[in-house]
Amino acid sequence: MEISNVIFLVVFLVTFGFFIRNLNRIITNIKLGRDINRSDRPTDRWKNMFRVAMGQSKMTRRPVAGVLHIIVYLGFLIINIEVIEIVVDGIFGSHRFLSTVLPIGLYNFLIGSFEILAILVLVACIIFLIRRNVVRIKRFWSKEMTAWPRTDANLILVFEILLMTAFLLMNATDSILLSRGDSHY
Repeated sequence: MEISNVIFLVVFLVTFGFFIRNLNRIITNIKLGRDINRSDRPTDRWKNMFRVAMGQSKMTRRPVAGVLHIIVYLGFLIINIEVIEIVVDGIFGSHRFLSTVLPIGLYNFLIGSFEILAILVLVACIIFLIRRNVVRIKRFWSKEMTAWPRTDANLILVFEILLMTAFLLMNATDSILLSRGDSHY
């Protein structure tokens, strides 16, 4: 294990520790609530959960914003597969770990699909930032949208843009190294 792998592992473990700490805080806060019997209509409750949580039904009431939101949501979920590969490569010093596990045609298709999705997510996030801060849609500037909710939404969009940009730059750099016959290949 090289020093770069050790540094990556330490940073990853510290970050994971923060994640676990925050997860415990959230669980503790949830447990402060009182129990309510929700055993009635389990099928309806599961359908509603999938419709709202997975289908993002609340966000898709407005067609344009809904399509953009679904792009960002799916992009975030799907591109996490690539994040798994980055973590494995960072810890073990491998390069494009999933390309050794998956058939190369499937791997290339997935990476190409992820890149298209990343570009769509970038465009959607930029449109969302413009809608929030330039067009200033009324509901985003209402009384309950105080400084923190407004800042929180903007930070999420900016970090999503940074994540997609890093992903695209990583793949572009990797493509250049491949064409030059770098030692990783």
